[in-house]
Amino acid sequence: MAVRYKTVLKQAEAVTVIEKSRFIGYIKPVETAAEAEEFVASVRTANRDATHNVPVYVIGENYDIQKYSDDGEPSGTAGVPVLQMLMKEGITNVAIVMTRYFGGIKLGTGGLVRAYTGIAKEALKAAGVAEVKDMEVTTLEIQYTYHGKAENMAQKGDFIIRNTQFTDKVTLEIVCDPLKTEEIITSFMEVTAGTVNIVDRHIELEKVKMV
Repeated sequence: MAVRYKTVLKQAEAVTVIEKSRFIGYIKPVETAAEAEEFVASVRTANRDATHNVPVYVIGENYDIQKYSDDGEPSGTAGVPVLQMLMKEGITNVAIVMTRYFGGIKLGTGGLVRAYTGIAKEALKAAGVAEVKDMEVTTLEIQYTYHGKAENMAQKGDFIIRNTQFTDKVTLEIVCDPLKTEEIITSFMEVTAGTVNIVDRHIELEKVKMV
């Protein structure tokens, strides 16, 4: 199944020190400009005494919304290279704020570009990058007897199980590539002696962690 875009899994931060300057990269997955602006504002408030708080965010499968600033650093040395790095990597729906506490040693334009893109990459690593794909979500009902077998099947990696509920039966959602759904349902039919009940099937956008 084709990847729609890439984004980050969670909010995170990373820290590095370069020539006595302390750089902190704050990162968060976002869906709207308002959410991104709120995140940027919160980081600026928490680091109001920092020398620079450089914001970058990009939203939309086609990078429809882009915003960046050098926040007082020399033009083109902070926000722009980080935005370009994100787009080159195919990453969107993300906001990053790179905070710098100046340590007294100037880095030069090339050094600044390397420093800001470097801390942005460290923040990406801390947050984890995921591919966003169209995945099929199938809700199944099975007997308690077969719950363990379902868990064992999921460990093979063809699908994941979520939202398991225990009533008179076990209800669970399996999430997988739509091209594999029929094969997986057939496997469930085999291990449950044909007693599995399909409650619902639909397509959702899902984050799939990159290995």
